[in-house]
Amino acid sequence: EDNTLIFEARFESGNLQKVVKVNEFEYQLTLRTDLYTSRHTQWYYFQVSNTQAGMPYRFTIVNFTKRNSLYKHGLRPLLYSEADAKKHKVGWRRTGNEIKYYKNNAGQDGRQYFSLTWTFQFPHDRDTCYFAHCYPYTYSNLQEYLVAISKDPVKSKFCKIHILCHSLAGNSVYVLTITNPPKSGKGTKRKAVILTARVHPGETNSSWIVKGFLNYILGNSGKAQLLRDNFVFKVVPMLNPDGVIVGNHRCSLTGQDLNRKYRSNVKKFYPSIWYTRNMIKRVMGEHGVFLYCDIHGHNRKQNVFMYGCERKQQAKAPYMHPRVFPLLLSKSCPDKFSFPDCRFRVQKSKEGTGRVVMWKMGINNSYTLEASVCGSKLGCRQSTHFDTKDLESIGQHFCDALLNYC
Repeated sequence: EDNTLIFEARFESGNLQKVVKVNEFEYQLTLRTDLYTSRHTQWYYFQVSNTQAGMPYRFTIVNFTKRNSLYKHGLRPLLYSEADAKKHKVGWRRTGNEIKYYKNNAGQDGRQYFSLTWTFQFPHDRDTCYFAHCYPYTYSNLQEYLVAISKDPVKSKFCKIHILCHSLAGNSVYVLTITNPPKSGKGTKRKAVILTARVHPGETNSSWIVKGFLNYILGNSGKAQLLRDNFVFKVVPMLNPDGVIVGNHRCSLTGQDLNRKYRSNVKKFYPSIWYTRNMIKRVMGEHGVFLYCDIHGHNRKQNVFMYGCERKQQAKAPYMHPRVFPLLLSKSCPDKFSFPDCRFRVQKSKEGTGRVVMWKMGINNSYTLEASVCGSKLGCRQSTHFDTKDLESIGQHFCDALLNYC
């Protein structure tokens, strides 16, 4: 019988281009670059079937382009077994031994490539398994989550879901408006808090943080009530649905990094960016914006941290100092969030990013939140991977820090 593994990645967010069987248990894998580019290989997500349990398999991905990688510092690939999910309710888990990330012989195009190799065993015979770089969170996952909110008689009262615009491929880009209905006779002026995520499709951990944030803010705790009484939240959970669907790592279908396009006026090519910036301008006029945060995953650093913006001569009012919020967040989750890893410089190369453009539009508290795709170096969590519950908890801590701030 033929025991060759069967690979597949033609599904939502999947990424794998080619596989070569080197010998009985060894396979060489090539990732697909972001569509219409020749670069950005990092995200992978593929299916393997016709497995044999207990055999010493080796996979090697041969076309990474980044010299440095968290795979050199403890990051392990993720494995999902359909059999284990059915029988034991076990979802994604870490896999891989003898993990090495190394420079390989340059490709035909003269570019330098890097390989990631690991050994592992499948848990079951004739199982269907999946491998991924980080916990997948697809456009369909988001849509299911939003449908559940809209059908909830309580949550739908203070969470309104609208379509901000449509992407190049015609996918809906959603915006959530979350605030308690004003108490009768009180037209209180509530400032806005704006959150966006998934401008980079391969940074799936950002979606898990948003999910944790939304679960908290839409809950019925006293703290959630208080936040909804005091703020209007605007959340754009997936800025780049096209990139997410096709399994890109960084780009949209234009082959461009959308997080360098916030100064662009080309509505036609970058609709989600154009409409997000416009929405924020409008909200600044109507409410004022207390805080803006764009959520990302980081592939070369550990911990969770923030990038903010600071002038050389910082204004005197200390409570509006851009370092305050990240400091509060580090106090709220000291075993994951690292204040010393935060940076507050405005670099030339970052001038087209959401964080810098919103800051220049006048939002003092303008941040990028970065969460490692690996894990933490802090406290009791030292040298452990983040799982989805950890990522969701960061969204909850974000809410706590907001409360402590006001």
